[in-house]
Amino acid sequence: MVLMRTTRFSELSPSFYAKYSCEELPVVREIFDAVNAEGDNAVRYYTEKFDKVCPAQFEVSKEQVGAAYADVDKDTLDAIKKAASNIEKFARLQLASSKDFETQNDGITLGQKTIPLETVGCYVPGGRYPLPSTALMTVIPAKVAGVKNIVVCSPKIAAATIVAADLAGATRIFAIGGIQAVAAMAFGTQSVPAVDKIVGPGNKYVAAAKKQAFGAVGIDFIAGPSEVLVIADDSADASLVAADLLAQAEHDPLARSDLVTDSEAFAKKVEAEVAVHLEVLSTKEVARQSIANGTIVIVDSLADAVEVANRCAPEHLEVQVKNPDAILSKLKNYGSLFVGKYCAEVFGDYSSGTNHSLPTSGAARYTGGLSVREFVKVVTYQRADKKPSAEMINAAVVLAKKEGLAAHENAARLRLDSQ
Repeated sequence: MVLMRTTRFSELSPSFYAKYSCEELPVVREIFDAVNAEGDNAVRYYTEKFDKVCPAQFEVSKEQVGAAYADVDKDTLDAIKKAASNIEKFARLQLASSKDFETQNDGITLGQKTIPLETVGCYVPGGRYPLPSTALMTVIPAKVAGVKNIVVCSPKIAAATIVAADLAGATRIFAIGGIQAVAAMAFGTQSVPAVDKIVGPGNKYVAAAKKQAFGAVGIDFIAGPSEVLVIADDSADASLVAADLLAQAEHDPLARSDLVTDSEAFAKKVEAEVAVHLEVLSTKEVARQSIANGTIVIVDSLADAVEVANRCAPEHLEVQVKNPDAILSKLKNYGSLFVGKYCAEVFGDYSSGTNHSLPTSGAARYTGGLSVREFVKVVTYQRADKKPSAEMINAAVVLAKKEGLAAHENAARLRLDSQ
C-alpha cells in the first residue's frame, strides 16, 4: 500500500516548498465587530453557535479548579508536574540569557532594560483533543518572564487543562475558544480582560483571528498545520522514524510529515513500518489522511538533504544519521531540532523542557518558537547629566539638516550651545 509520495531530489516540484497561507475569513471580521460592540453577549452567542455549549459564566471558578484536580488521576498530575518543572528550568535559562546592560558613549549613558508585559492571553486549543501541554508551554514562560496577569482561554476546557493552567501560574482561566475568545482578549469584554499580547496555536479560524487582532495587540506568530521533516540514512531505525512521522500526522488531516533519505532501501522500510504502526493507532483515520500529504525525498547525499531542510524550514526537524555532527552546523532553518534515534520529537511536545509552540509554514526562516522573550519587551534608554561630545551632537545637526528637519536640527544645535 502506497501511503506517501516518493520522489527524487532532482525532481522536486516547487509545490513541495509551497507555504501555508493564513486565509482571510469573512466570519472573523463579523465576530470581531460583534465582540467589540456587544462584549460578553456576542461571545456567548458564538460560543453556543460553534461549540454547542453555553456556560453560565465564562471564567473557571476556584471551586471548578478544585474539582478539576479531583478529576485528574495521579499519573496525569505527576506527568504535568514533571513537564512543568522541565519547562520552567529551560525558561529560566532563557531569561538569564537576556541581560540588561549600560555603556558610555560620547558622554551619554546608554542602556537596555528588559520589562515583562503586563497582561498576556494564552490560547489553548481544545477541539479535536484536549491539550494541557499547551497550557504549560504558554503560561510557564510568561510566569517566568514576570508577567503579572496571565489569561487562559480554551474551548470545552478539560479538567487536565484546567489543572495544567493553574499549576503553570495562570491568573484567570476562561472556558471559551475560537474566534470569539481571541476577539475577547483583543478588545476586552465585561468578563474577559483585554491583553497586551496573544500567544498559542489553534486551527485556521484561530490563526485568522490572531492575524486580525495583530496591531490592536501583539501576537507570537501565525501557526499553520503541524510539520515534521526527518533526515535519515540507512543507519536509522525505520520503525522509530515511522513512529515519529505518524506522531505529527495524527494532529490534523492537514499536518505534514516528510522524510529525506539517501537510501531507497531505507525509504521502503519506513513506508512499510508506517503501514504497520498505522493499523494499531486509535487516531488512524486522521493520521491516514495526513500521512498522504507527506513526501519521501530520495537524495544523492546528505548535503542535498540539508538543502531540502533549509528551504523547507520545518516546524520540527529530526536528524537520525550515522554522523550527525557532519551536517548539524549547516542546518539553519527549523523551529526546533531533534538529534539522534532516542530523541523523539514528542519529548519536545510534552516533557523535555523546550517549547512546542513553534513556527510553521516556513516561518522558521525568520523566527524561533515561543519563549520567555515573547513575554518581555527590550527597551532602551539614554541619560546625559553633562553635555555630550560635540562630535556626536554635530553628527545629529548635520543629519537633521540633510533630511530637511529644521526642528530636529534646532533641538540638537541648542544642546551644543547650551551651558
